[in-house]
Amino acid sequence: MSKYFKRQQKKVVFLIVSDIEILADRIIADAARNQATDLHIIPRKDDTLIQIRLTNKLIPRLTLPKEDCDRLISHFKFIANMDIGERRRPQNGSIFCDVNGELMGLRLSTLPSNNRESLVIRLLPQQEQIPFHQLSLFPEMTRKLLALLKHAHGLIIFTGPTGSGKTTTLYSLLNETAHLFHRNVITLEDPIEKNYDSVLQVQVNEKAGVTYAAGLKAILRHDPDIIMVGEIRDAETAKIAVRASLTGHLVLSTMHTRDAKGAVYRLHEFGVNWLEVEQTLIAVTAQRLVELSCPFCNGDCLPYCYSYGRWKRASVFELLSGRNLTAAMKAAKGEEIEVNYRTVKDVIRKGIALGYIKMSEYDRLVYNYEET
Repeated sequence: MSKYFKRQQKKVVFLIVSDIEILADRIIADAARNQATDLHIIPRKDDTLIQIRLTNKLIPRLTLPKEDCDRLISHFKFIANMDIGERRRPQNGSIFCDVNGELMGLRLSTLPSNNRESLVIRLLPQQEQIPFHQLSLFPEMTRKLLALLKHAHGLIIFTGPTGSGKTTTLYSLLNETAHLFHRNVITLEDPIEKNYDSVLQVQVNEKAGVTYAAGLKAILRHDPDIIMVGEIRDAETAKIAVRASLTGHLVLSTMHTRDAKGAVYRLHEFGVNWLEVEQTLIAVTAQRLVELSCPFCNGDCLPYCYSYGRWKRASVFELLSGRNLTAAMKAAKGEEIEVNYRTVKDVIRKGIALGYIKMSEYDRLVYNYEET
């Protein structure tokens, strides 16, 4: 009898695991089918809420019993090689999988909360690539961005908040320059968000000794023309990126600042020598993703219409280069000098005046700019 009950117990455990796996696949497939950018698994006191982000809105999709929350999150942590037993500290992981017949990158982030552990998954379609000519809402800026990549050496920084499309812009530019100018492009990322055959991508792995510092030193000996550093997060990475550009390489990276001028101040905060900044920094851009006016809906779109939200958004940029960049550097040093250039606020105003951008986007994105 004991052997019989053990066999039955194994069958029950297998069914539970199988059901959770099927549920996880359905949740991911639903998010991908609706072209969501993020999937949120939020534990609550009595149940668990599943939400997806479409454009800038969170749409509730499913409510689960709270007993299924831990098992579902444990399943996602298992397939992403995260520590299942650790629930007291945040964790990050990533995985590539097949979703609805297409390769999808999943970037996972857990966070302990007062109601158990929560999980957010960023969905990164690998086949989807924005055509280069659709990179910016205004084609003139697209041409300026491509012209920046003609430099043989220097540092170009792309700034903006999380989810503003910085990485997508970088990948599109690198893919275009690899084919157009036939240049050797090497990236150093943590993690690799999209796989591209036209560039050589290196994954940061601190446990294996591949840090940003060690990775950049190795890349410099690999004869690159362009180096892309995923993000300048600390003083060490900032100094290494600047020194790499001093060796005769074009270095591209991202940084989290409010505007383009903020990147100059951030480099100073990281302790980078002013002379090195003046010698290497070519340009700084600030980027925002704006929601375009829908030709089918009056006002806010219905959730079904939002399922096509990826194609109803566009990027707007502000570009700080040349004399304006020099003026911004002098202002950062404390000199009383005025910096005049077209900001994101000005570009959004132009888009609204032309009828391309929703009026609500001005209140959402420009609230932190000082009105003039």
